[in-house]
Amino acid sequence: MSEFNGLGMGLGNLSRLSKAKTRSISAENFDGAKGKGGMATEGTGAEPGRDLGKGWKISPSIMIEANKSYTIAEIEGPGVIQHIWMTCFPAHWRTLIIRMYWDGEENPSVEVPFGDFFCNGWNERCNVNSLPIAVNPAGGMNSYWEMPFRKSAKITVENISEDEFPLYYQVDYSLTEIPSDVAYFHAQWRRSNPLDYKDVHTIVDGIKGHGHYVGTYMAWQVNNNGWWGEGEIKFYMDGDEEFPTICGTGTEDYFGGAWNFEQPKGEYGTFSTAYLGMPQVIKPDGLYHANQRFGMYRWHIMDPIRFEEDLRVTIQALGWRSGRRYLPLQDDIASVAYWYQAEPHQPFPKLASKDDLEII
Repeated sequence: MSEFNGLGMGLGNLSRLSKAKTRSISAENFDGAKGKGGMATEGTGAEPGRDLGKGWKISPSIMIEANKSYTIAEIEGPGVIQHIWMTCFPAHWRTLIIRMYWDGEENPSVEVPFGDFFCNGWNERCNVNSLPIAVNPAGGMNSYWEMPFRKSAKITVENISEDEFPLYYQVDYSLTEIPSDVAYFHAQWRRSNPLDYKDVHTIVDGIKGHGHYVGTYMAWQVNNNGWWGEGEIKFYMDGDEEFPTICGTGTEDYFGGAWNFEQPKGEYGTFSTAYLGMPQVIKPDGLYHANQRFGMYRWHIMDPIRFEEDLRVTIQALGWRSGRRYLPLQDDIASVAYWYQAEPHQPFPKLASKDDLEII
């Protein structure tokens, strides 16, 4: 068994010994060096720790200044990131952009707003209890996506807001050899606001190469009355043009629910499971919340969508109109696509502007 198989440990091989070296990067050990954690003499905890000194939580976080980028992790490989924990104030979840780069690449393989990456796309806290993403009270964001690299890994965050705020983070990884058939982690954010009439929301396109699609998160605002989830998701792969190879049967079906997510009668039933869920329903409040908003995820961990040449993923927004006819909707839809592929990857479209990212 390769060393790598002892890293993303399921319970079936948890007892197997490995020569992998476990390391961790945080504000208490900026480069993850062995035996160098907790040595800070200055930092965001210096004032409360002034009577205790070095080793007593002197640097638990960093201050993120307005309109600046920070490299929070830079690792020389080969290795694999196994867990990321972060937290910051919800007001900044759309204006803090996470980017990840593998093996010195110029274009990021991951470019997603902070909250959306962790299945919290509305700047309002929502607990998530799934296998690769766990969000816990009160805003502890955890990723268990396996992120291998052969030469190097770099994680940056960019604050595009006018505010300064603290960021707490920890990146747990192992240094080990990576087999030749292991692919690289990717994630991309897109938004249609509003979706054009009779158009479809594109979750991702322009993927070229060999890989497999492993997940979807959607932050969906409904701009009409009535049910909104009749639309089908479609996976166009390996040369598909007008029609896809995989076509779903409805939005709530794709996310693992049925019959309008209606349980109990007259209400949306939230749920969060290992592989799929709708953990967030934000209702109109009669004052500032004018539209219903939903957060949903679907992880293709047990059923990855495999492609050899290319991939495009779209979803329809459909409701009902008179005469029991479908109504194409013009909703506010944001999504994150998660996938693995061999490098190099195609450069992503330019990320939306600050105004186009804004939750209104």
